[in-house]
Amino acid sequence: MAGFTLAIVGRPNVGKSTFFNRLLGERKAIVDDVSGVTRDRQYGVSDWNGKTFNLIDTGGFVPQSEDVFEREIKKQVLIAVQEAHALVFIVDAATGITDLDEAMADVLRRTSKPVFLAVNKVDNHDRLLEATEFYGLGFENIFFISAMTGSGTGEVLDAVTELITEEKSEETEEIAKLPKIAIIGQPNVGKSSLLNTLIGQERTIVSDIAGTTRDTIHTHYKLFQKEFILIDTAGIRRKAKVHEDLEFYSVIRAIKAMDEADVCLMMIDAEKGITAQDLNIFSMAVKKGKGIVFLVNKWDLVSKNTNTAKEFEKALKERLAPFTDLPILFISAKEKTRIFKVIETALEVYENRKRNIPTSQLNEVMLKAIESYHPPVVRGNPVKIKYITQLPTQVPSFAFFSNQPDEIKEPYKNYLENQLRQKFRFTGVPVRIFFRKK
Repeated sequence: MAGFTLAIVGRPNVGKSTFFNRLLGERKAIVDDVSGVTRDRQYGVSDWNGKTFNLIDTGGFVPQSEDVFEREIKKQVLIAVQEAHALVFIVDAATGITDLDEAMADVLRRTSKPVFLAVNKVDNHDRLLEATEFYGLGFENIFFISAMTGSGTGEVLDAVTELITEEKSEETEEIAKLPKIAIIGQPNVGKSSLLNTLIGQERTIVSDIAGTTRDTIHTHYKLFQKEFILIDTAGIRRKAKVHEDLEFYSVIRAIKAMDEADVCLMMIDAEKGITAQDLNIFSMAVKKGKGIVFLVNKWDLVSKNTNTAKEFEKALKERLAPFTDLPILFISAKEKTRIFKVIETALEVYENRKRNIPTSQLNEVMLKAIESYHPPVVRGNPVKIKYITQLPTQVPSFAFFSNQPDEIKEPYKNYLENQLRQKFRFTGVPVRIFFRKK
């Protein structure tokens, strides 16, 4: 995470996630009244006064015994202190100063980085009077806020953004704009081998951060004139005490990586072929509108004749139907076969997903396609489509305006989608079509 990074720290349940969501303007952290709900550090990019910065919300682990509890929290805080350029330390006016606040203040007083103390839940005059006890923690930058209503948060942000230089802000923004590519798939299909092969020893700027509580690891990749963020879920060790089913756990992780990604590298094992679980992961990526590149790994281990790859691809596409317009690459992460092709293809799919077609061109091409194959006549009335426009969404989506939008059935919708794909190159990207009353 290059650029300027702000970390939010504090014991569990003081309102860190509420504050984080307010700064992001979206509900990304899980907010719940149960202590210790934020299990992982959450990441986001926020801006204020025209300056952009990374935001980390540290979780508060809640193991059973008090001293382990403090140790875990201390670990989280220390990681945040290492990663961040500045810290917002949140405490709760409703409960006053606790031992944990004291312990955390103790850690924070030793850092040379700027610390902003935000006393949360100050939502009336009495609370404000009670909150003055927090001056006793000895921090000079102290703010009284209510993360819930937003009062006072602007002052905190003003103080934070004063520290941010233009370069840091621009760097954060540049990185936020880079393509984000995630490697997904079941355990043991070779995700970590692919990651290691991709990054190799030539890690230029790497932002792997210690601490196995993180569910996704972001690596900034800059090689061969290609630059992107690689999101990896492979390097996470399961906590020894977790008795959940590994399958379930890996799916949850895949979903997390998927949510953050623009393009997913969907990896399967050539020897095992595609399983029901793979299809689940795949259809989820399609539902979420992500770009997809299919990787058949360990291809070096398959005995081949002339048509093996063709036959494998044909069988694979039958299972993936109806969405079959996607790149399928036969690779070996171990042997480094076609690895560079993986990156090139992923970046092409990324461009396809961003493609914006001028309305005039869209209408010229698609109205011809409609002319050469009309929608079926319904109860003697011809269905007419007069105008098409691309919607301003992240996933390529198109609105077709018709006199009878509800009468257009699936087969014709598929025809229109295929035409869009052929004429405008949407390989690897789910396309959405809507019919609207003209």
